[in-house]
Amino acid sequence: MSVLIGDEIIKAIENDLINIEPLDKSMIGPGSIDLTLDNYFRIFTEQTGVYHIKDDSHFEDITKLVEIKDKDFITINPGEMILGITKEKITLSSTISGRLEGRSRFARFGLAVHVTAGFMQPGISNQQVLEIVNLGHTPLALYPGTKICQFIFERCEGSATYNGRFQSQTKP
Repeated sequence: MSVLIGDEIIKAIENDLINIEPLDKSMIGPGSIDLTLDNYFRIFTEQTGVYHIKDDSHFEDITKLVEIKDKDFITINPGEMILGITKEKITLSSTISGRLEGRSRFARFGLAVHVTAGFMQPGISNQQVLEIVNLGHTPLALYPGTKICQFIFERCEGSATYNGRFQSQTKP
């Protein structure tokens, strides 16, 4: 696999190998595109007892969906994890995959945007869910519209299409 750089990202968009809605071309960098934080989050509810993780477990069982207005913020405390989602919906052809990465400017505050799910399968068509964790020592306020992460596109050898559980996700 090879990473697409700025001009190659633009060519892939023009050739319908990548679709991003909404697309702000100014957010395309030398090797990635910045993605922004949407208004929807899932926060973990207080639980007593153990939640059993199995193949049929659902994170919705132990979280609740909240919406933040554009100028408002959500606070994430040290050691806390919440789920967010990008405003942008990314659709990839069967020959393009990608990786979701944090931005170093926010990592310096201890903010991580994904715990383990950074790889995006070829053929996805969804908004990207963010597993946001505050690894720092200070509560952090997150605002919708912030360029929270970046997406790196990779050309695949061969083709495949993801048809899994989160194929069409639009909420965290």
